[in-house]
Amino acid sequence: MNNGEQKRRIFKYNLSFYYKSTIIYFIVLILYGVIRGEFIEDSFVLITRDPILYFLALILVISVVSLLYNLIRNMYIEISDEGIVFADRFKSKEYKVDQVKKIKFSRQVRTSNSPAFRTARIKVNTRIRPIIIRFSDYENQDELLLRIEELKAIIEKKNV
Repeated sequence: MNNGEQKRRIFKYNLSFYYKSTIIYFIVLILYGVIRGEFIEDSFVLITRDPILYFLALILVISVVSLLYNLIRNMYIEISDEGIVFADRFKSKEYKVDQVKKIKFSRQVRTSNSPAFRTARIKVNTRIRPIIIRFSDYENQDELLLRIEELKAIIEKKNV
């Protein structure tokens, strides 16, 4: 960036899983209702006393509530040369480069060698347990990995 402007990038929480699961649960509920319903003399009667129908409706409601919760929460990670910020609509927690002890990346021990399963563990001075970032949970995961690697290089230079 030019004129001493710091590099800063925001990575939003990926909600595609919630959208997909809600759509799939809705389709399954509709298909089950159609299959389970009765056709009597040119009219369709839905059986409402079916416990499986109630169970599928409950799963759909839970899925919609979790989608709305995550939409309202609006989580994101902001990475700059000065540190990393974990934020949502209601609060944010910032860790400066001086507060971070170490950043460690997980090895890919799964059978698939895709970066979808990679994680980063960020050890902070003020916390006992490390902060774990799963790259697949955020949009533009390749750039997120690159930015955290750059942050790791900055931290290693300051600690040496």
